[in-house]
Amino acid sequence: MKKQILLIALFITTCFGFTASAQVSVRFNIGLQPLWGPVGYDYVDYYYMPDIDAYYDVPGGVYVYFDGGRWVRSQYLPPRYANYDVYHGYKVVINEPSPWLHNDRYRTRYAGYRGRGGQGVIRDSHEERYWANPSHPQHGNWHGEHHDEGRHEGHEGHGNEGHHGNEGHHGR
Repeated sequence: MKKQILLIALFITTCFGFTASAQVSVRFNIGLQPLWGPVGYDYVDYYYMPDIDAYYDVPGGVYVYFDGGRWVRSQYLPPRYANYDVYHGYKVVINEPSPWLHNDRYRTRYAGYRGRGGQGVIRDSHEERYWANPSHPQHGNWHGEHHDEGRHEGHEGHGNEGHHGNEGHHGR
């Protein structure tokens, strides 16, 4: 009887152990996030900027905006956004492929964030993990284990679309 209980307990532990480890997927791209990105995220696919109804593709390092009836990818924002301040405009983290394909959803969901600021940005962060970014003012003081952390894939969840600024869960 004790052997059967032990085998059942071992079986259950093994099943739950494999299930838990199979669901863990951690990713980091702190070193790729722009200095104007909001603090609190280990991994970001896109920032949605409600003020200008545009996106920033973090891994690709380009803006994505609607122009001439189509979505355009560019290293720079178009002249019509010349007065937009990326450091002070509100950014929403979206970890979903091609979020502009669902732009109506994001425009509606985050309309209340237009004109809102107050997010801490990576440039001003005193957290050492952000010093991994080569453009960060404190990069020279960074003593992290992986100096290529921006390209490292680790254990941060990928599906936290909608977590934003100081109101959502942070990717820690």
